[in-house]
Amino acid sequence: MPVYLLSKNLLFPPPELAREDGLLAAGGDLSTPRLILAYRQGIFPWYNLGEPIFWWSPDPRLILEPPDLHVSRRTERIIRQGRFQVTLDHAFKEVIRACSETRMKRGEGTWITPEMIAAYTELHYLGKTHSIETWQGDRLVGGLYGIAMGRVFFGESMFAKVSDASKVAFVTLVRQLSEWGFAMIDCQVTTWHLLSLGAKEIPRPFFLERLKNLTDLPSKAPVGKWS
Repeated sequence: MPVYLLSKNLLFPPPELAREDGLLAAGGDLSTPRLILAYRQGIFPWYNLGEPIFWWSPDPRLILEPPDLHVSRRTERIIRQGRFQVTLDHAFKEVIRACSETRMKRGEGTWITPEMIAAYTELHYLGKTHSIETWQGDRLVGGLYGIAMGRVFFGESMFAKVSDASKVAFVTLVRQLSEWGFAMIDCQVTTWHLLSLGAKEIPRPFFLERLKNLTDLPSKAPVGKWS
């Protein structure tokens, strides 16, 4: 399968034309209209610093439906004990930068380049991207961020500076999204950690059909900044 080269036109090839590894296209930009169009079509950017922008639509797709969330007794106990204070949209810039820096410190490299940080921060100002933070006192120790469209939340990345901080953020977010009527969380690619929390793989055609139906449905989430 070829990799499609994007032009300045705001168009993507159909996700079904992606290669076996999920790579669909290269090039384009990270403008707000292009990013919104991409996510609506089940496509997301993922590339390393110094590379062109690569656009992906993997098959199968990892998702989590809020009723399927699995929370261990240990995690429930940590939440009840109040070891962490949890906030929404309180420190988006700090969260996205920490997601990038944490991966770099582990020597894993990161797709969260300065260009990506700028683009998703712009989306945050527009009320499209959101963060959830875990704190110990005034120290930010964990969190995650993603994009909300209709009744779908597209998870992007998470970090933890102390044990369980990101897990508590994730569980708290999923429960809040459930209260707001969200039906699906896009986890993008499969990891053992997300599978242990109740995520599952579904075929791309099924994912795209659900995406088409859910992104146009309103949720009960606040418009703009979450709290």
